[in-house]
Amino acid sequence: MLMTDAIIEARGLSRQFAGFHAVRQVDLRVRRGSIHALIGPNGAGKTTCFNLLTKALEPSGGSIHFDGRDITRMEPAQVALLGMVRSFQISAIFPTLTVRDNIRVALQRRHGMSMSFWKSDRTLASLDQRAMGLLADVGLVPLAECVAGELPYGRKRALEIATTLALDPQMLLLDEPTAGMGVEDVRATAALIRRVAAGRTVLMVEHNLGVVADLADHITVLAEGQVLAEGSYAEISNDERVRSAYIGKKAHAHA
Repeated sequence: MLMTDAIIEARGLSRQFAGFHAVRQVDLRVRRGSIHALIGPNGAGKTTCFNLLTKALEPSGGSIHFDGRDITRMEPAQVALLGMVRSFQISAIFPTLTVRDNIRVALQRRHGMSMSFWKSDRTLASLDQRAMGLLADVGLVPLAECVAGELPYGRKRALEIATTLALDPQMLLLDEPTAGMGVEDVRATAALIRRVAAGRTVLMVEHNLGVVADLADHITVLAEGQVLAEGSYAEISNDERVRSAYIGKKAHAHA
């Protein structure tokens, strides 16, 4: 019986590549309206898990239910239309367009006007109010007329999140949203994630454990393709198995 407060639930999720078990019998349950973090050492299977959930990869075994529906054999585009969106899947930034025009293009997809550059300015202007609202959500209103390709790295990531939000997803999957950022950008992005999580569910893969500690309601730790531990940050940070997995990986890397 699937639990009704879970927006997504995976049972026995597995994926093999030429006999290698990248993900093995993973049970994952994400509570509706929560921020859930998926963490683990390099090679733990986190990205493969994301690819399975969003249907970029077909599972070798197991099942996935989203919002009460079996999506195990659905196409990625079908899953996105149901309301589960992974940030990079639809957030390609057009570097030569302005920040606002990037959002307008994303909104066109939502309204079935995909890539309608030939439409009149009046038609596209109808999207401006929503576009500026999304830019306000991510703190980019002052940069609305800037060329997207010239934005600093952290602001580009904020624009990616805004284009993702243009699809109005129920659930947002973020793959290492603070990777490559300096301290100030990490702080700003963490605050942004907290804001956009209001009214929706966020599942994130994140290496920065400070961000995880600050944001995550629940954490699943993967190691060697399997669930090693689950719980709050306090619970998993005091788990000897988790410490051993991280320290063991680091020791192996330096050997």
